[in-house]
Amino acid sequence: MSGASSRLRNVLGHLLSRGDAHQPHRHHLTPTIFLERAASIEPEAEAIYHVTANGKVLRRSYMEFADRARGFAYYLRKKGYKRVGLLAPNTPAFLESVFGISAAGAVLVPVNIRLKPEDINYIFEFAEVDSIIVDAEYAYLIDAFRKLYPQIPIIVDVDTDATEGALSGPFDDAVLEGLNHDRATGNHGWAGLQSQTSVNEEDMISIPFTSGTTSRPKGVVYTHRGAYLATLANVVESGLNLPSGRCKYLWTLPMFHAVGWTFPWAVCAVRGTHYCLRKIDYPLIWRLLKEEGITHFNAAPTVNTLLCAAKEAEPLPHPVRVTVAASPPTAHLFEQMTALNLHPVHVYGLTETYGPITRGYVLPQWDSLPPHEKFANMARQGHGFITSLPVRVIKTDQADENVLADVAKNGKEIGEIVFTGNICAKGYYKDEEATRKLFAGGALHSGDLAVWHPDGSIQIQDRAKDIIISGGENISSVALESMLVEHPDVLEAGVVAVPDSHWGERPKAYLTIKEGKTIAGQDVIDWAKHQSAISKFMVPREVEIVKELPKTSTGKIKKNVLREWAKKGIVGE
Repeated sequence: MSGASSRLRNVLGHLLSRGDAHQPHRHHLTPTIFLERAASIEPEAEAIYHVTANGKVLRRSYMEFADRARGFAYYLRKKGYKRVGLLAPNTPAFLESVFGISAAGAVLVPVNIRLKPEDINYIFEFAEVDSIIVDAEYAYLIDAFRKLYPQIPIIVDVDTDATEGALSGPFDDAVLEGLNHDRATGNHGWAGLQSQTSVNEEDMISIPFTSGTTSRPKGVVYTHRGAYLATLANVVESGLNLPSGRCKYLWTLPMFHAVGWTFPWAVCAVRGTHYCLRKIDYPLIWRLLKEEGITHFNAAPTVNTLLCAAKEAEPLPHPVRVTVAASPPTAHLFEQMTALNLHPVHVYGLTETYGPITRGYVLPQWDSLPPHEKFANMARQGHGFITSLPVRVIKTDQADENVLADVAKNGKEIGEIVFTGNICAKGYYKDEEATRKLFAGGALHSGDLAVWHPDGSIQIQDRAKDIIISGGENISSVALESMLVEHPDVLEAGVVAVPDSHWGERPKAYLTIKEGKTIAGQDVIDWAKHQSAISKFMVPREVEIVKELPKTSTGKIKKNVLREWAKKGIVGE
């Protein structure tokens, strides 16, 4: 009988640990608490700087930021909304919604503003949103959705400096309605919302969607716990917690992408200032870097490439830490950035890992290496984050998908990158089969191919579909792109495979050229053959000079579009 009682107590204890039972030694994890905490510590500290849609500079303190997020949370509670879509650029309303939605116990569904209306409609339908926040500039993208679902309320943010009156708009009206609702129902403040004592850390906090460049976007399930631990990792790995002063974080990364890699929460965790940008504007970015003393920003290699090439570029008087991800950077780019006092913190990850999950750590012994070799080491994808488990590279030709064997740590054998640990997403929303494939063998599969170096760091070679197999030789499009941009006149490079009657397939390169330069494709081929470090079998036979490379909203080159160009003989569009 005592055995049965013991088992019953164990079962009961397990159930209670997921519920609301008070346990003094622990609390459920949620990043929502970071805003309330920041406002209680430094209420007057500057939280937000923003140039609004009507051209005004808006500055908000942490107290104002927290009050507005709290007001929006009470508005959602009053209306009973539980699944909130969000279609907006990097605005204060986006930040306020990130905190307000989760504080109300609802789920955030952020959507890429650069998607086609039919994809946006699909995401909002599939995620079962019951309300949508939309920036006024992008409201036309959901015109068809409104006709299909007229019962779903649309909350428009006009993004002005006004907070009351005719110019404020529906989002600000909702914030005020929520604050008034709180006052009318007991003035409970943050204590009356979903807090650290009432949240279940395994509940969904957000459903960001993958880019869906070749198939329907997939909804990725983020939990409160995963978002909290990814947030703490980014605070540490990106160095947001400065020894003196507070960080000034520039929003070049889209907030809709993997909830801004958790940086809406991370910047608030250290009481930093969010510098919001409605769009990438290189002259404005350089002005803010110089005049506002920006300390951090996140950006894809392509954004950093164009930033370094801007006419306003010049070495900054103070160092700026730049978290670089989205596609593999080149050693050449890191050398250019460092010369401008933009110090790269190289990370790698997926939407399925809350954004970054590995970091390339810069080691002291690299200072004695030739500069190009040092920057090449910095461009590796590195080691697993502090709140995750070590990253692995596994063999791709395994007969049993449930037995994951590692490649040799020799920097040569190519395998697939896989992850396990706290900052892997829970799975795909309403897609059990895709979730099973994602976690086949007990690890999250990235689909990226890499080598594993003797020091334990990983280095991406390509996506599995982008490896070029020419006459039995594996050519990494990433490696070839890195070499091509070392040409003094080349700005960016994109490489894809094209059919070859003799070799099976071969590389074809599409290049953009630096401003003021003129060069032909054959000039680059001759340089690659005779002056570069590119192996002869890797030299592309065709090089097209284009005005612009096709890219995703996060700065990745759209290889599927380049393959289509090559197939149809299109020279840019």
